[in-house]
Amino acid sequence: MRLSRRITGLTGGGSDGWDIHYKAKAMQAEGADIAMLTIGEHDVGTDQSILDAMHAAATAGHVGYAMFNGNRNLRETVARRVAARTGVATTPDNVLVVPGGQAGLFAAHHAACDEGDRALFIDPYYATYPGTIRGVGAVPVPVAAPPDRDFQPDPADIAAKATGARALLINSPNNPTGVVYRAETLNGIAGVVRDHDLWLISDEVYDTQVWDGAHLSPRALPDMAERTLVIGSLSKSHAMTGSRIGWVVGPEKAIAQMANLSTHTTYGVAGFVQEAAVFALGLGAAFEAGIAAPFRRRRDRVLAQVAQSDAVRAIPADGGMFVMLDIRATGLSGEAFALALLAERQVAVMPGESFGHAAAGHVRLGLTVADDRLEAAVAELLDFAETRAAARKAG
Repeated sequence: MRLSRRITGLTGGGSDGWDIHYKAKAMQAEGADIAMLTIGEHDVGTDQSILDAMHAAATAGHVGYAMFNGNRNLRETVARRVAARTGVATTPDNVLVVPGGQAGLFAAHHAACDEGDRALFIDPYYATYPGTIRGVGAVPVPVAAPPDRDFQPDPADIAAKATGARALLINSPNNPTGVVYRAETLNGIAGVVRDHDLWLISDEVYDTQVWDGAHLSPRALPDMAERTLVIGSLSKSHAMTGSRIGWVVGPEKAIAQMANLSTHTTYGVAGFVQEAAVFALGLGAAFEAGIAAPFRRRRDRVLAQVAQSDAVRAIPADGGMFVMLDIRATGLSGEAFALALLAERQVAVMPGESFGHAAAGHVRLGLTVADDRLEAAVAELLDFAETRAAARKAG
């Protein structure tokens, strides 16, 4: 039987970008001691108090069908949080609860795009972005944010591809680069979005992990609340990756239609998970800062290590759980570097090419292992890079 072109074409006929990760996991399964710096997974689990709240909610009876658009108490909690953090008036009717940020991206693109519509996104990008766009029947169109701009998008480059498009997807703090988009960048993007009548889909799941600068939600910019769909999640802010709980914030009419989509797809999120999310959000800013603190500390240590190298340059890591490294001095592509590093030094990093053409010649490392393990892995990476760069110079 023939499968649909949509499902078989999600990755555009190529790799899904995770080949190095899968190879490293297979080596681990065979007994190799691999330093896994590939994915954005906390090295601590969900806090026990949140798990206790989830268990209590389940035993109290929150195990039946929940509201498809999200229970009222969680939508109210998210609305208050968003209003307080952004200064934009937000009500529960502006909030759709979804099973994680990925489901939010899918729903937002369904709301913004019809079959065959062009949907823009910034390259480098999180690996699922093009497939998400293809999954709703739209056509993914990358807009490069090159390394010579420190991966800040140029609004003029977006405008050059915006004619006839329906949506633009951005992500700040950015995965994979760690870049936080500057206010002038976001104001320029907002101008393009208004001029070309685009939906702006803003992935803000790393908004609690900002080390330099400040997070600015484009929904707070003039005339942007009615054309912006913001993706939020508890995965990164509260180490609740496996709980699959997040939200979309947007105009009431759009949220109502996406709630109808939820009825026909996810059928809502488990009630006991929603109750745990309300509890987690009530733990406050100090708790969230504690979840973020190891990544700030590790970022600082990695940047200090890399600063001593002539073969590797770190991209300004303003936020998030990652550092992007420029390894072009070695003469290797990001993919060739990552494969050789894994084989020779048992350190697994993601090649920049996994995240688009703009990140070629770079690798992304996750700040997601214990400090001493990370320091040792980075030392191996730098020694490997310096050896390769020296051999290249020697001819």
